[in-house]
Amino acid sequence: MSLTDALSLIRRGTNEIISEEELAKKLASGKKLRIKLGVDPTAPDLHLGHSVIINKLKVFQDLGHQIVFLIGDFTARIGDPSGRSATRPMMTEEQIMKNIKTYQDQVFKILDREKTEVVFNSKWLNALGIEGLLKLASKHTVAQMLVRDDFEKRFKADIPISIVEFMYPLLQAYDSVALQADVELGGNDQKFNLLLGRDMQRDAGQEPQVVITMPLLVGTDGVKKMSKSYNNYIALNDKPQDMFGKLMSISDELMMFYYELLTQENLDEIKQMHPKEAKMKLGSIIVERYWGKEAAENAKAEFNKIFANKDLPTEIEEFKCDKDKIKLSELLFVSKMVASKNEARRLIEQGGAKVDNEKVTADTEIEVKNGMILQAGKRKFKKIVK
Repeated sequence: MSLTDALSLIRRGTNEIISEEELAKKLASGKKLRIKLGVDPTAPDLHLGHSVIINKLKVFQDLGHQIVFLIGDFTARIGDPSGRSATRPMMTEEQIMKNIKTYQDQVFKILDREKTEVVFNSKWLNALGIEGLLKLASKHTVAQMLVRDDFEKRFKADIPISIVEFMYPLLQAYDSVALQADVELGGNDQKFNLLLGRDMQRDAGQEPQVVITMPLLVGTDGVKKMSKSYNNYIALNDKPQDMFGKLMSISDELMMFYYELLTQENLDEIKQMHPKEAKMKLGSIIVERYWGKEAAENAKAEFNKIFANKDLPTEIEEFKCDKDKIKLSELLFVSKMVASKNEARRLIEQGGAKVDNEKVTADTEIEVKNGMILQAGKRKFKKIVK
């Protein structure tokens, strides 16, 4: 592949490349570059927002470069302060190890496991010791740290910032020195940390890494960044039917953004398609990537069955209810179709709850019948059994 074509593939969907000239020079050298991504296992599941950067790693991997997937088992104990308005609670070793297992299972649905180098930063950060840590800290100032937007806001608002949080960017930057990274990827909220890695490599006599930042994927609500906290996420471990259904629920405008960041499809060709057809194609591409072609075809058929033909899903999970009468909000909650009774009440008021295909808009007491079909939103169904 030509240098121009390689750069075009890498450039697609990126927020910033610092600098593209340096990247072109590294690519032209013919050297197998070390492409680093650091991830702290602070939560058990990854979602499509995380996959934006992993997809870019896949581009580099397909170009023949060495992917270094860094698991921050040491830095996870601190927690990345990027974008945070308060200090994160420190994690236990047990939580970290459990999350590491799920991260690797999900990441290798995209990357080639055999061609990916997996490393843990505890290997060199534990060895750094107090003397090495003090030496690292001595080269950087509090003023330098307060340049960070999130730290600056917290400082001005008189919100506490722990000394440990100041250490986080230094430790993440030192990872690049330890790994001799040629390129590091991260979200655009990671820019400060990634640039610090360049500075630290330069101080260590290494050629500074190229920094590539990626935009944060907007969630299914079309407003906020994708996050479990905002309940607008599509998890990589979502069932095929749920994943497909969530993708079909996004706006046409957001669909094009997803195509750009999550696929390598020709965007001009996608724009010529009917929006529904294009969205169906997107759903099939994403589901096939994580679950296989057969699962993608089944998810598409199930979606058409439910929403095009207005039929019920082929398989509906059952929930045993011993009560004869129960408030609808309580039934939605105890059957785990919603996270809280408040969410259930909002769903009912908005017309999103159905009993035996009849919309219920008031939180009334209903008579529980064996075989009754409960529906929450467009995709959640439960069969009530007594």
